[in-house]
Amino acid sequence: MSFVSRGFTGRRRTAEPGRLPPGQHDVGEDFPVLSAGPTPHVPLEQWDFTVGGSVDRVRRWTWDEFRRLPREPVTADIHCVTSWSKLGTSWEGVAVRTLLEDVETEAGYVVAFCDGGYTTNLPLDDVGDGMAWVVDTYDGEPLPAEHGGPARLLVPHLYLWKSAKWVRGLRLVLQDEPGFWETFGYHQRGDPWQEQRYAGD
Repeated sequence: MSFVSRGFTGRRRTAEPGRLPPGQHDVGEDFPVLSAGPTPHVPLEQWDFTVGGSVDRVRRWTWDEFRRLPREPVTADIHCVTSWSKLGTSWEGVAVRTLLEDVETEAGYVVAFCDGGYTTNLPLDDVGDGMAWVVDTYDGEPLPAEHGGPARLLVPHLYLWKSAKWVRGLRLVLQDEPGFWETFGYHQRGDPWQEQRYAGD
């Protein structure tokens, strides 16, 4: 992968008490962009989403099939490990629980994989009921490519590198497998309220 993209410092403003995890600042109307590598562009007719790995059978949805799944609006604060936060963001997409609802597995972890080769690992408990979504709209519009469109994972209670851009599927695994940033020393879980930025935090 190439160098990370620039432009992720944002403008600081004061947030209401209790909204910002330790070490974070509110960027207000800005939405900084930070990516590990170039922005991929996949035609929607070639896009699909897969749930595989240690499962009873692989599930796969085309773009049109994915768009017909039950959808949910999501309003959430998001927190980047580089210290910016954006409050009250508005998304829509499919809950991960919907994608996994009839999956039989003994796995305890998931690895999200993406166009461009990016991966990130999460405990299965962190993508459970009402905790994670695959979103394809932002602020009422199709999700822009620079922010992960056509679809990205959204796990707002963890640092934003866990909300993988350009996501194409989830691989369920029996043992934790570090993803891209985790192999470079980032924390395996990434809870912003505990400042789990790097291994050992």
